[in-house]
Amino acid sequence: MPAYVICQIQVRDPSWVKEYGAKLQPLLKKYDGRTLVHAGKVELLEGTTPLPSVIVVLEFPTMEKARAWYRDPEYALLIKLRQGGSEAELVLGEGM
Repeated sequence: MPAYVICQIQVRDPSWVKEYGAKLQPLLKKYDGRTLVHAGKVELLEGTTPLPSVIVVLEFPTMEKARAWYRDPEYALLIKLRQGGSEAELVLGEGM
């Protein structure tokens, strides 16, 4: 069953974005993941939650592959890079 990582990112300093994006793609491929959504223009339709700068949705074939991607030591370096210039919320969910 597919799994999805939903990321809401508030970018403070975009200097990390280019390096992060270039190194993220091979790691996604390693775990059979792919980017479904990369939305830099977002609009609030309901609620009062502040909007992030970017919303990203990643798809993996299974929850196990998504967890393995997130726990990969190479991705740990990218997490630190991302956290240096942004705040993010990442949620993992199983699809139907």
